[in-house]
Amino acid sequence: MIKKILFFISICLFSISTYSQSGRAIINGKVTDSLSTVRNANIINLKTNQGTFTADDGEFRIFVKEGDSLRVSSIQHNTTFVIINKKNIESKFINVKLYYKTIVLDTFELRRNNLSGRLGIDTKSVPKNKKDSLLRSVMDFSDVNMKVVEGDDYIDKRVRPPINNTDPTRNFVGAGATAIIPFKYSERLWALRRELAVKKEFPYKIMSELGEKFFFEELKIPVENYFHFLEYCNPLGIEKLYKEGKTLEIIKMLQRESKSYLKIIKKE
Repeated sequence: MIKKILFFISICLFSISTYSQSGRAIINGKVTDSLSTVRNANIINLKTNQGTFTADDGEFRIFVKEGDSLRVSSIQHNTTFVIINKKNIESKFINVKLYYKTIVLDTFELRRNNLSGRLGIDTKSVPKNKKDSLLRSVMDFSDVNMKVVEGDDYIDKRVRPPINNTDPTRNFVGAGATAIIPFKYSERLWALRRELAVKKEFPYKIMSELGEKFFFEELKIPVENYFHFLEYCNPLGIEKLYKEGKTLEIIKMLQRESKSYLKIIKKE
């Protein structure tokens, strides 16, 4: 009898947790500050622990439902928390404004030397630094006669360092010289950044083109498993097909793979 009661309670808890994860939809958002839009801001849904970043225009997309809490943070701004309300769900848009961090300097003491504004008098009244006075005496060359020509200062006059006569107006001589490029890996680095940006935006772009009904109603993919399902299809080259514009092949692949994916998550 006790085992049946525990089993019934576990089923109830599982159904409650499943219901709490459902009902989420994608909304658009934009992060700005007092000057312009904020790019690379970090947005995290604290209820689902799913996050994203803002694009160059400050816009982002994320799965939410009413009551979810979003944490929006940036390096130069104060962290802001936003509660999703019914109005955000209906309009499918949220505008977040960040404020710059205020840097507080250490306290310092401002002393007044009672200066009169006349240089001749003020130079005598300002306290002197002992180190500056010592350095000034060491670097004083007023007694040195600069017109005296000293003799050779070589240990052996027969051995002298070579003299190289250079002509700054002479053109460069020789051909086939190799140019040294200080940032030879910059093109590869930018290509990698573009590829990462495409990977980050792919789930939202494919959702915009095919629609939420295709994934959640026709394919019956759970909302919380949307990103996991795309990762499941990624080894089949779905991103490459999207770059090539083969939308029909993508739809066929998603329809075919959704059946096996649903069987896997049901077993789990």
